[in-house]
Amino acid sequence: MAWTILFVAGLFEVAWAIGLKYTEGFTRLVPSVLTLAAMGVSVALLALALKSLPVGTGYAVWTGIGTIGTALLGIALFGEPATALRLGCIGLIVGGIVGLKLAA
Repeated sequence: MAWTILFVAGLFEVAWAIGLKYTEGFTRLVPSVLTLAAMGVSVALLALALKSLPVGTGYAVWTGIGTIGTALLGIALFGEPATALRLGCIGLIVGGIVGLKLAA
């Protein structure tokens, strides 16, 4: 169950990271409120998952999910470059997350 909670926490991390783009420096009210709410939910779920997962593993997986999701959505939503090197590095992050999960 902790891994599922951690995964959802990572999805909320992606939501707030992408949300930051839409806040325009926290000058837009609705995107700012939604982004701050996503931040709160993400951290609260991370804390809940860490009750039974090692902190180093949990935090690394949480940030990894956020990094991968944010990078992929940056490509899809904002036209950021999808170079082979960039995609390969995202693949390395996926491999690291899988490795941490298997080691836990």
